[in-house]
Amino acid sequence: MIALIDYDAGNIKSVEKALQLLGEEVVLTRDRDKLLAADRVILPGVGSFGDAMENLNRFGLVPVIHEITDRGTPFLGICLGLQLLFERSEESPGIPGLGILKGEILRIPEKEGLKIPHMGWNSLELQNNGRLFRGIEGQPYVYFVHSYYLEASDEGIVRAAAEYGTRIHASVEQGNVFACQFHPEKSSDVGLTILKNFASIGKGA
Repeated sequence: MIALIDYDAGNIKSVEKALQLLGEEVVLTRDRDKLLAADRVILPGVGSFGDAMENLNRFGLVPVIHEITDRGTPFLGICLGLQLLFERSEESPGIPGLGILKGEILRIPEKEGLKIPHMGWNSLELQNNGRLFRGIEGQPYVYFVHSYYLEASDEGIVRAAAEYGTRIHASVEQGNVFACQFHPEKSSDVGLTILKNFASIGKGA
C-alpha cells in the first residue's frame, strides 16, 4: 500500500489517479498509524513553503515523517514535497523545512525572456543511476510548475538536473528518500515509469 500524506496542499488527487492507473493500492491520510503501516509514502504538494510547513506542523505530521524516513520506508517528495524535505527556502525566510536532506531552496533568477514560474515541459539530464529512472534513456521530458528550485548541498544525491535560467537539481535520492521537483503524475509515460519504479522499490527492487 502507498500512503499519500494529506495536509491540504494541492495535487494529491492527480497523484492518486496516476498510482491507481498503475494498479497500486493507495490511501490518502494524515493518520499516524496508517502512514507508519504503509509500504511506501508520498509527500505531494503545490503552494508556498511556509504554508505547507505550517500545515505539516498543525497536523502533527513533522515527527511522523521523520519516523517514516528513519525506519527506512521508501519515501517520495513531489514538487513542493521535494522542497519541504530540505532545510530552508528563500520563499519563507526563517521557517525551517523538514531538514531530512541538506540543501536550500532558491528563487529562480530573473533573466530577460525567462518566464517565472517555470511552467511546462523541460528535459532532464540524468546522472548517478537513479532508481526512479530505471528504463528511461536519453534526456526525457517532464512537466514542471515552480518558481523556486533546489540547490542540494551534496551533488552526490542528485539524480537528475534541468536548465532553466540556472541549473536546477530536479530529482534526488538518498537511501530510502527520493524526490522530484517536476510532476511525474503530469509527465505522460515517462512520469508513469518513474512512479512505477518508486512503487517497485518497496517490493524489494
